[in-house]
Amino acid sequence: MIGGDVSVDAVRELLADAHGGVVPIVAAGHPVLRSRATPYAGQLDAETFGELIEVMRATMHDAPGVGLAAPQIGIPLRIAVIEDRCDVGADVARVRERTRLPFRVLVNPRYTPVGSRTAGFYEGCLSVPGYQAVVTRAAEVRLQCADETGRAVDEVVRGWPARIVAHETDHLDGTLYIDTAHTRSLTTSRMYGEMWSDPTPERAAQALGFATDDRR
Repeated sequence: MIGGDVSVDAVRELLADAHGGVVPIVAAGHPVLRSRATPYAGQLDAETFGELIEVMRATMHDAPGVGLAAPQIGIPLRIAVIEDRCDVGADVARVRERTRLPFRVLVNPRYTPVGSRTAGFYEGCLSVPGYQAVVTRAAEVRLQCADETGRAVDEVVRGWPARIVAHETDHLDGTLYIDTAHTRSLTTSRMYGEMWSDPTPERAAQALGFATDDRR
Protein backbone atom coordinates (compact mmCIF):
# COMPACT_ATOMS: atom_id res chain seq x y z
CA MET A 1 0.00 0.00 0.00
CA ILE A 2 1.49 3.31 -1.07
CA GLY A 3 0.12 6.76 -0.34
CA GLY A 4 -3.66 6.75 0.00
CA ASP A 5 -4.38 3.39 -1.63
CA VAL A 6 -6.21 1.00 0.71
CA SER A 7 -6.25 -2.71 -0.14
CA VAL A 8 -8.36 -4.89 2.12
CA ASP A 9 -6.35 -7.94 1.02
CA ALA A 10 -3.12 -6.14 1.94
CA VAL A 11 -4.51 -5.34 5.39
CA ARG A 12 -5.39 -8.97 5.92
CA GLU A 13 -1.97 -10.06 4.68
CA LEU A 14 -0.26 -7.68 7.11
CA LEU A 15 -2.34 -9.00 10.00
CA ALA A 16 -1.61 -12.59 9.02
CA ASP A 17 2.12 -11.86 9.14
CA ALA A 18 1.99 -10.43 12.66
CA HIS A 19 4.42 -12.14 15.03
CA GLY A 20 3.02 -12.36 18.53
CA GLY A 21 0.38 -9.88 17.44
CA VAL A 22 3.05 -7.31 16.52
CA VAL A 23 3.93 -5.88 13.09
CA PRO A 24 6.85 -3.68 11.97
CA ILE A 25 6.57 0.09 12.34
CA VAL A 26 7.14 2.13 9.18
CA ALA A 27 10.06 4.56 9.43
CA ALA A 28 10.25 8.15 8.19
CA GLY A 29 10.98 8.25 4.48
CA HIS A 30 8.12 5.95 3.47
CA PRO A 31 5.45 7.71 1.37
CA VAL A 32 2.61 6.35 3.51
CA LEU A 33 3.72 8.68 6.31
CA ARG A 34 3.55 11.70 4.00
CA SER A 35 0.07 11.20 2.53
CA ARG A 36 -3.35 12.08 3.91
CA ALA A 37 -4.93 8.88 5.14
CA THR A 38 -8.25 7.78 3.72
CA PRO A 39 -11.31 8.31 5.96
CA TYR A 40 -12.50 5.08 7.47
CA ALA A 41 -15.98 4.26 6.15
CA GLY A 42 -16.35 0.58 6.90
CA GLN A 43 -13.85 -0.67 4.32
CA LEU A 44 -13.01 -3.59 6.63
CA ASP A 45 -15.40 -6.22 7.91
CA ALA A 46 -15.94 -6.28 11.67
CA GLU A 47 -13.54 -9.19 12.27
CA THR A 48 -10.69 -7.63 10.27
CA PHE A 49 -11.27 -4.23 11.87
CA GLY A 50 -11.12 -5.79 15.33
CA GLU A 51 -7.92 -7.64 14.46
CA LEU A 52 -6.38 -4.43 13.16
CA ILE A 53 -7.13 -2.62 16.42
CA GLU A 54 -5.61 -5.44 18.48
CA VAL A 55 -2.48 -5.54 16.33
CA MET A 56 -2.11 -1.77 16.60
CA ARG A 57 -2.50 -1.99 20.36
CA ALA A 58 0.05 -4.80 20.69
CA THR A 59 2.51 -3.02 18.38
CA MET A 60 2.16 0.22 20.35
CA HIS A 61 2.81 -1.59 23.64
CA ASP A 62 5.74 -3.54 22.21
CA ALA A 63 7.52 -0.44 20.86
CA PRO A 64 6.75 0.93 23.52
CA GLY A 65 4.76 4.07 22.82
CA VAL A 66 1.67 6.00 23.88
CA GLY A 67 0.03 6.17 20.47
CA LEU A 68 0.09 4.62 17.02
CA ALA A 69 -1.57 5.70 13.81
CA ALA A 70 -2.51 3.18 11.12
CA PRO A 71 -0.11 4.70 8.54
CA GLN A 72 2.72 3.84 10.92
CA ILE A 73 2.12 0.18 10.13
CA GLY A 74 1.60 0.91 6.44
CA ILE A 75 -2.20 1.17 6.43
CA PRO A 76 -3.40 4.55 5.07
CA LEU A 77 -6.68 4.70 7.01
CA ARG A 78 -7.70 7.42 9.46
CA ILE A 79 -7.47 5.24 12.55
CA ALA A 80 -5.26 5.67 15.61
CA VAL A 81 -4.93 4.09 19.03
CA ILE A 82 -3.69 5.87 22.16
CA GLU A 83 -2.89 4.86 25.73
CA ASP A 84 -0.62 6.38 28.36
CA ARG A 85 0.14 4.46 31.54
CA CYS A 86 1.98 7.55 32.80
CA ASP A 87 5.09 5.74 34.01
CA VAL A 88 6.89 8.95 35.03
CA GLY A 89 7.76 10.66 38.29
CA ALA A 90 5.26 12.84 40.12
CA ASP A 91 7.14 16.08 39.38
CA VAL A 92 7.32 15.34 35.66
CA ALA A 93 3.66 14.35 35.56
CA ARG A 94 2.61 17.54 37.34
CA VAL A 95 4.63 19.94 35.20
CA ARG A 96 3.69 18.25 31.93
CA GLU A 97 0.05 17.77 32.97
CA ARG A 98 0.50 14.11 32.24
CA THR A 99 -2.25 11.82 33.49
CA ARG A 100 -3.19 8.20 32.87
CA LEU A 101 -4.97 7.81 29.56
CA PRO A 102 -6.98 4.60 29.15
CA PHE A 103 -6.74 2.74 25.86
CA ARG A 104 -8.83 4.45 23.18
CA VAL A 105 -9.50 4.03 19.49
CA LEU A 106 -9.83 7.19 17.39
CA VAL A 107 -11.61 6.79 14.06
CA ASN A 108 -11.49 9.75 11.66
CA PRO A 109 -10.20 12.10 14.37
CA ARG A 110 -9.75 15.82 14.03
CA TYR A 111 -8.75 18.39 16.61
CA THR A 112 -8.90 22.13 17.08
CA PRO A 113 -7.10 24.23 19.71
CA VAL A 114 -9.15 25.45 22.66
CA GLY A 115 -8.00 28.80 24.02
CA SER A 116 -4.59 30.35 23.50
CA ARG A 117 -2.48 28.50 26.06
CA THR A 118 0.39 26.51 24.59
CA ALA A 119 3.13 24.31 25.99
CA GLY A 120 6.46 23.17 24.58
CA PHE A 121 7.94 19.79 25.53
CA TYR A 122 10.22 17.18 24.05
CA GLU A 123 8.49 14.56 21.90
CA GLY A 124 9.63 11.44 20.15
CA CYS A 125 8.02 9.27 17.49
CA LEU A 126 8.05 5.54 16.83
CA SER A 127 8.54 6.31 13.12
CA VAL A 128 11.55 8.56 13.83
CA PRO A 129 13.51 6.31 16.19
CA GLY A 130 16.50 7.58 18.10
CA TYR A 131 15.62 11.28 18.22
CA GLN A 132 13.55 13.78 20.19
CA ALA A 133 12.72 17.45 19.74
CA VAL A 134 10.60 20.11 21.38
CA VAL A 135 7.18 20.80 19.89
CA THR A 136 4.93 23.64 21.00
CA ARG A 137 1.30 22.57 20.95
CA ALA A 138 -2.06 23.79 22.21
CA ALA A 139 -2.49 22.85 25.87
CA GLU A 140 -6.15 22.00 25.26
CA VAL A 141 -7.80 20.66 22.12
CA ARG A 142 -11.29 19.73 21.05
CA LEU A 143 -11.28 16.14 19.82
CA GLN A 144 -13.97 15.03 17.40
CA CYS A 145 -14.00 11.46 16.11
CA ALA A 146 -15.76 8.12 16.45
CA ASP A 147 -14.73 5.24 18.67
CA GLU A 148 -14.38 1.62 17.60
CA THR A 149 -18.14 1.06 17.97
CA GLY A 150 -19.02 4.04 15.77
CA ARG A 151 -20.10 6.20 18.72
CA ALA A 152 -19.48 9.89 18.12
CA VAL A 153 -16.90 11.56 20.38
CA ASP A 154 -16.77 15.32 20.96
CA GLU A 155 -14.76 16.39 23.99
CA VAL A 156 -12.02 18.69 25.26
CA VAL A 157 -8.71 17.00 26.05
CA ARG A 158 -6.09 18.73 28.19
CA GLY A 159 -2.40 18.51 28.98
CA TRP A 160 -0.30 15.57 27.80
CA PRO A 161 -3.32 13.64 26.49
CA ALA A 162 -4.01 16.61 24.20
CA ARG A 163 -0.43 16.34 22.91
CA ILE A 164 -0.89 12.64 22.18
CA VAL A 165 -4.17 13.27 20.35
CA ALA A 166 -2.57 16.00 18.24
CA HIS A 167 0.57 13.95 17.47
CA GLU A 168 -1.38 10.91 16.29
CA THR A 169 -3.96 12.90 14.35
CA ASP A 170 -1.16 14.77 12.59
CA HIS A 171 0.12 11.41 11.36
CA LEU A 172 -3.19 10.93 9.53
CA ASP A 173 -2.58 14.19 7.65
CA GLY A 174 0.93 13.18 6.59
CA THR A 175 2.62 15.36 9.21
CA LEU A 176 5.48 14.20 11.45
CA TYR A 177 6.38 15.97 14.67
CA ILE A 178 9.70 17.01 13.18
CA ASP A 179 7.80 19.25 10.73
CA THR A 180 6.71 21.60 13.51
CA ALA A 181 9.47 20.98 16.08
CA HIS A 182 12.00 23.57 17.20
CA THR A 183 14.83 22.30 15.03
CA ARG A 184 17.57 23.62 17.33
CA SER A 185 16.18 21.39 20.09
CA LEU A 186 16.74 18.19 18.09
CA THR A 187 18.70 15.65 20.13
CA THR A 188 19.42 11.97 20.07
CA SER A 189 17.44 9.99 22.61
CA ARG A 190 20.70 9.09 24.34
CA MET A 191 21.70 12.74 24.68
CA TYR A 192 18.20 13.61 25.86
CA GLY A 193 18.52 11.05 28.64
CA GLU A 194 21.96 12.30 29.61
CA MET A 195 21.30 16.05 29.48
CA TRP A 196 17.78 17.27 28.80
CA SER A 197 15.22 15.06 30.58
CA ASP A 198 14.14 17.83 32.96
CA PRO A 199 10.40 18.29 33.57
CA THR A 200 10.52 21.29 31.19
CA PRO A 201 12.85 22.03 28.25
CA GLU A 202 13.82 25.49 29.55
CA ARG A 203 17.43 24.59 30.32
CA ALA A 204 17.80 23.00 26.90
CA ALA A 205 16.25 26.09 25.30
CA GLN A 206 18.84 28.34 26.90
CA ALA A 207 21.76 26.08 26.03
CA LEU A 208 20.69 25.21 22.48
CA GLY A 209 19.17 28.55 21.49
CA PHE A 210 15.45 28.15 20.92
CA ALA A 211 12.31 29.61 22.46
CA THR A 212 9.46 27.29 23.42
CA ASP A 213 6.82 30.00 23.02
CA ASP A 214 7.40 30.04 19.25
CA ARG A 215 6.02 27.43 16.88
CA ARG A 216 9.42 26.96 15.30
